[in-house]
Amino acid sequence: MKTIPSHFSQVFDASERDFRAVFGWEDDPHRRNFAIGQPIDMDVPICLDLDRFVERSNGVFGKSGTGKSFLTRLLLSGIIRKQAAVNLIFDMHSEYGWEATREGKQFSTVKGLRQLFPGQVKMFTLDPDSTKRRGVRDAQELYISYDQLEVEDLMLVRGELNLSEASLENAVILRNEFGKAWINRLLTMSNGEIQEFCETKMGSKSSIMALQRKLTRLDDLKYIRNSCPHNYVDQVLECLESGKHVVVEFGSQSNLLSYMLATNIIARRIHQAYVRKAEKFLQTKNVSDRPRQLVVTIEEAHRFLDPATVGQTIFGTIAREMRKYFVTLLVVDQRPSGIDNEVMSQIGTRITALLNDEKDIDAIFTGVSGGQSLRSVLAKLDSKQQALILGHAVPMPVVIRTRPYDDTFYAAVGDTAWEDLPDGPLFKAAEAAKADLGF
Repeated sequence: MKTIPSHFSQVFDASERDFRAVFGWEDDPHRRNFAIGQPIDMDVPICLDLDRFVERSNGVFGKSGTGKSFLTRLLLSGIIRKQAAVNLIFDMHSEYGWEATREGKQFSTVKGLRQLFPGQVKMFTLDPDSTKRRGVRDAQELYISYDQLEVEDLMLVRGELNLSEASLENAVILRNEFGKAWINRLLTMSNGEIQEFCETKMGSKSSIMALQRKLTRLDDLKYIRNSCPHNYVDQVLECLESGKHVVVEFGSQSNLLSYMLATNIIARRIHQAYVRKAEKFLQTKNVSDRPRQLVVTIEEAHRFLDPATVGQTIFGTIAREMRKYFVTLLVVDQRPSGIDNEVMSQIGTRITALLNDEKDIDAIFTGVSGGQSLRSVLAKLDSKQQALILGHAVPMPVVIRTRPYDDTFYAAVGDTAWEDLPDGPLFKAAEAAKADLGF
């Protein structure tokens, strides 16, 4: 109450100096500030404090077509540029890695993170053929074997696989008997072997046969293998530990079953490794043992964080633990009302484009004091390039016109070394010069 001006206080137009005093400035040597946009009627940068941003889970919300992906690319570019954290991005629609399509009457593309930061971003793909067809030549293949799947992963996709509760209970019996090889063992079992197993282990033959039949759908996923001699998830972890930012691209494998299964398996193992590293750091108190702050970006977040499944996904665990193990989430979603209320209350900074559904608007202000007074602000946003920012990384709620993601942004934020890549203009010019000279 003491901060509220008294009656008859003088009112002044806010100047650029006032905005700098409140929101900081991007070239502040003492803070990792990143300009995310400008106030609607002013030409003054609004900055996020990236150190505060990455220490909690955050969300980018808005209905379809409002530019959530562009907003997310801005944020990720800022985190990479300022070295505030290391990123693990599950790229469902192949929009963050190499390039993405710009909406408009004429077809055009914008650069992805790999083009902006070639020395700092590593791409992994679950569909190598699709990635190569789009002209990306240096993406690392990523495969997952059956022995990396756990019953908890199947619980998450039980709706997509149409698995019953009885089938999942029998999956636990199979896992307890055969260990990590239980899926490979199940898929090769004959009716007689299933009958014998049920008689000795008190399983249900009909449920196990149904489970066997439905798990054959996993063979349609290009990245699933019976076994993998190489552990690709460990390779992802090695990149993150060395400070590389990782984009996991799905290509044609972007259906919900594929996306939910792969993200949960990979993120769970990454989180387990971070828990071990964090516990070691807490024991030794040695700065060299401190894990790098990790931000995990997921799309269609309500599929992982809805009240029915939030307890079965690693993302619910990460959201609730906040920064205890140096891992936080950046959730991108058009249906925030589908996210569990407990998880929404843990979202530190919320960047929200236009929403129309009343339930979604209510969800945005879950756990926000005075949120009702901001509802009208959210309803008045334009459908493009405007967003409301509130939460941990800004000192007060503010409506912004988001920073353009264009050539000016590339020059200001990106690493110009991208031009020397095989697909860059300098490399092509050099090759053309060599050809002219007969080399």
